[in-house]
Amino acid sequence: MSNATRPQTTAEDHARLAENLGISEPSTGDRLTLDELRRTIDAETDPEFASMGEAIRSDLTARLDGDLLEEELANLAAQIDRLSEVREAGIPEGDGEPEELYRELVEPGWRVYDHLEEVGFFESVEANLPAFTPEHVEHTAHELVQAEPLTAALDDCGFDDHEQTVLVMNVVNNNTRLSRWTPTKEIPDGVEFNTEFVPPLHQRAMGGVLLWVKNLDVHLWQKRILITDEILDDGYWDVKAMLGGLYLMVQAARDIATDGSLTDAQLTAALTAGAAIMITNQEEIVKDVFWITEEMRSPSTLR
Repeated sequence: MSNATRPQTTAEDHARLAENLGISEPSTGDRLTLDELRRTIDAETDPEFASMGEAIRSDLTARLDGDLLEEELANLAAQIDRLSEVREAGIPEGDGEPEELYRELVEPGWRVYDHLEEVGFFESVEANLPAFTPEHVEHTAHELVQAEPLTAALDDCGFDDHEQTVLVMNVVNNNTRLSRWTPTKEIPDGVEFNTEFVPPLHQRAMGGVLLWVKNLDVHLWQKRILITDEILDDGYWDVKAMLGGLYLMVQAARDIATDGSLTDAQLTAALTAGAAIMITNQEEIVKDVFWITEEMRSPSTLR
């Protein structure tokens, strides 16, 4: 796979990451690494993170289907592994309708989503976790970086050190964007829509990812004369990052169901980081792939 598909970061991105985490500027050139983050940030667990994870675990353990989540977590890992094949295929082919390329990637996610919705998983998570604040986001990043079971799982799914660092960056450097995703319970009265029909925040995050990826086949096929390799490369990373966030959330649900290896604080970090990664990257894929500007599009052969 070409380096063009690797997430692009700048020295400014890394400087912001260091500033937001309250650590020194990168010592290895102008780029922070995951190992450097581990060595630099405070490894002490936030007691509130542990208590939130404990409350969620206590609430949901008896409701979740461990066998289903175990199976679909493995299926999701397999789909992430084949994402490079989907990128190599380029634009879906087809005469009357596009072939299924991207839709297959999220089939395990849909099965998990239906189960989590059925057992009230999303409502429990939203009830026990706070809104995205700078402090909550920072503590999430600290816990995520130090959580060996989570980083090892991402490594097994094909996320290298650079990509995992970018996932942490997705969480930490987007406080303002994340704060706009208000938990349903905190939407004020008097808004112009009926909050009764607004799903919990983590459900919106997961459902949005599944819908954006599902719609990629049709979008790329219909807009094929506009699509460039750069758009496909950017979309590749956006999809991979979204699936990485989804993987973290499904791993957390599996851990609850099977009394797995995550600590309660790591469970909170997986749920918060998973949602944050899914949110920021579904917003990115809109700009990178769906809103094709004149500057982005493939040059017309008629002009």
